[in-house]
Amino acid sequence: MPDAYEVMLDAELSKAFDVWSGYLDAETGDDPQVRARLRSVLESARKAAAEGDPVTARALVTDMYDAAGESALRWAPSPPRPCEADRQARDYAKDTLPQVLPLSLRDRLDHVVISMSVTRRRLEAAPGLDAATRQDVLYITARAGMALDLAHLTAARRELERLKVIAHRCGVES
Repeated sequence: MPDAYEVMLDAELSKAFDVWSGYLDAETGDDPQVRARLRSVLESARKAAAEGDPVTARALVTDMYDAAGESALRWAPSPPRPCEADRQARDYAKDTLPQVLPLSLRDRLDHVVISMSVTRRRLEAAPGLDAATRQDVLYITARAGMALDLAHLTAARRELERLKVIAHRCGVES
């Protein structure tokens, strides 16, 4: 059974495959020879992923983005920015993760998510919060989000505790 990190990596590839398939199936008027080469690379990437070689599959997807850029294909997909790529991968993985993670772990992770959200909102609403503290809240929240994405309960709880310390210091009880 794959772990949460593997699920996220698989979701990232699935999203890229879907984006490229959509582009290649559309009538865009872009160079048909380049599109045919890209279709061949996409099939090779899918085959590599199916054979359990995600490293090669990711490299081929990267090659596709590079080839599309070099060929100046007007409507070809561009590589997503890191934040967008993570958001898309989470969206794709949301249906798979519940099947991979035990119910008890999901419940504990959900508790951290709710506690983080409540504490963050209370801090954001606190009057007189300085810029450095606001930056710390954003940083800790982002770290907790990464830990939660990977179902790393210990790290997520550690970040929640760090956020609660800031909340206590600022007079905001969680």
